[in-house]
Amino acid sequence: MDIILAGGTGFVGRLTAEYLAAHAPAGTRVGLAGRNPVRLAAVRDALPGADGWPLLAADLNDPADAARVAAAAPVVVSTVGPYDRLGRPLAAACARAGADYLDLTGEVLFHRWSVAHLDAIAAGTGARLVHSCGFDSVPSDMAVAELAAAAPGELATVELVVEELVGGVSGGTVASLRGQLAAMRADPAARAIVDDPWALAPAAPADHRTRRPVRVAPGPRGRLAPFFMAPYNTRLVRRSAMLAGYGGRFDYAERLRVRSPARALAVRAGLAAGAAALYFPPTARLLARRLPAPGEGPTAAERARGRFRMRAHARTRTGARLAATVALDRDPGYEGTALMLGEAALTLLLDRDRLPAAAGALTPATGLGAPYADRLRAAGMTLMAHP
Repeated sequence: MDIILAGGTGFVGRLTAEYLAAHAPAGTRVGLAGRNPVRLAAVRDALPGADGWPLLAADLNDPADAARVAAAAPVVVSTVGPYDRLGRPLAAACARAGADYLDLTGEVLFHRWSVAHLDAIAAGTGARLVHSCGFDSVPSDMAVAELAAAAPGELATVELVVEELVGGVSGGTVASLRGQLAAMRADPAARAIVDDPWALAPAAPADHRTRRPVRVAPGPRGRLAPFFMAPYNTRLVRRSAMLAGYGGRFDYAERLRVRSPARALAVRAGLAAGAAALYFPPTARLLARRLPAPGEGPTAAERARGRFRMRAHARTRTGARLAATVALDRDPGYEGTALMLGEAALTLLLDRDRLPAAAGALTPATGLGAPYADRLRAAGMTLMAHP
């Protein structure tokens, strides 16, 4: 086999299988791994051109089964989340086997665990463990990588502004968030990790700083509010910055552009209220009855309206200014994420001679680099640096 997709019966897993069936070169052998071979066969049989795909019955939370999957192909793609609860055995098995691994995690605790426990193992075997290859956090990470490549000197400050975002939320995303909040509630050490802006970086710079709270006053980029994905994205981008050397005192933030001060305040209040409701068990149980369950997500009609557009504004240490735009006319968390994850798998499979010379616990920018950016653009994503 060339690629194994673990979790292909889930919502995003099915979309990723559809993407690979439609876009992988003829003859690419994609295996589907999971506990239920009947459900795996149903996914495969619904895909044009996938009739020859192998099926691997495996409990991916069992280390022995995970090791068998990791040994079966050079590229393993996991959509099995929440990752901190369900994803550790497969990631560890890939690290030990020297298999390249991709996932969609947006969980600080899982990514931190991978850095702490798998980075050295994977570096020794040559495995690339490339985390967060979907809307968490490809647009952010690759936009900043474009800036770093185009900048005349080291980056000093980058502020990414989400200018447009239309998309739904899946049950898997909700389950991941609930799992991380539960871990934070149960363990003060876990909360300290999630709250640390440099939790994923090799080390915090001695003179590091982070941005002040968002102000609602209008500025050169419009009225800005907190962006709900910033807590994870910013930590991942800081890891890329430290691994790739974007700048010794690199400062990064993400914002959501809104139309009015009232809207900015409403976004801030809504994020705080939502996090609090999911944090406390009584309200979390009530919300669980209303929010999508794992395996559920937006309808095809709802996803067809999805799109996003972001612009990252940079200043170098010499005072030069430039920007990068990243945009896609697909639902960011679903078809868009399937595109990003599918192209990441094809990058590892087909562009090995052009990949960055890196192994270990990596980010999209540091593990996939320029070949991945080229594939994203060819697949329809706007990704470019400009004045």
